[in-house]
Amino acid sequence: MLDVTILITGLIIFFARIVDVSIGTVRTIVTVQGRTVIAFCLAIVEITIWVSVASTVINQVKDQPILVVFYAFGYATGNVLGIVVERKLAFGMIVLRVISRSAGQEIADRLRELGQAVTVFMGQGMRGPVAELYIASRRRDLKWILPEVTSKDPEAFYVLETARDVSRVLKPTYTAIGGWRARSNRK
Repeated sequence: MLDVTILITGLIIFFARIVDVSIGTVRTIVTVQGRTVIAFCLAIVEITIWVSVASTVINQVKDQPILVVFYAFGYATGNVLGIVVERKLAFGMIVLRVISRSAGQEIADRLRELGQAVTVFMGQGMRGPVAELYIASRRRDLKWILPEVTSKDPEAFYVLETARDVSRVLKPTYTAIGGWRARSNRK
């Protein structure tokens, strides 16, 4: 039977592991992107939580082995939550390559109208001429760029690549309002 104190300790361990592993997941991603200051700050918070939690489990594992289960489930949940959080934050830059057989220029014109820089190359695809659109943008802008692309050409083929270093990116004049800003602007 679980004692209330052990249950509370286990839940604290579970939620602390969720927080520190989520931070660790985001830290790893920003480290790969070369964001050293953010990675440094996240590492300090992450390791502080981890040392506190790990020492608690290690000191009590002999008497309360159930704490290992809380620790493990917190770790696994933190991995998943860290990925979700990083996707929502959408740090970094991407290169979006769009290949369209029928609407390349129309897509480029629409994106440029919204302030997004686009470079168009003409090419030869498997079934004839194609337009390849080369777009360097912030990852967070994909949420409005891709719907614009697919609305003009539902059969467009696209590839996303992570852009680690970019000399400069022109920020689009249009940015879809999302999150808390969208909720506060509702009437």
